Amino acid sequence: MVNQLNPRPRQVEVWFQNRRARTKLKQTEVGCEYLKRCCENLTEENRRLHKEVQELRALKLFPQLYMHMNPPTTLSMCPSCKRVAVSSSAAATRPSLQQLQTVVR
Repeated sequence: MVNQLNPRPRQVEVWFQNRRARTKLKQTEVGCEYLKRCCENLTEENRRLHKEVQELRALKLFPQLYMHMNPPTTLSMCPSCKRVAVSSSAAATRPSLQQLQTVVR
């Protein structure tokens, strides 16, 4: 079929250059999307960790207040993921960062 079109060598060269450029652009787009998703996940994790740090600082500053507001909790080990979990009733009574900040003010 190529013989039927009878392209000049320069046309063939340009066609392959364009093909390589399109392939490289597509790979770049895929890589960019992957990095964008990673960045979004890391940003969300960063927000979560900042919130956790604030809560821990509040706990460190006001441990008596925190313990007074919280009854003793029941901890249990999740058999599938081996993480310690707080019972739902204790988690429901745990004061939020906003509640602790209002008490401080």
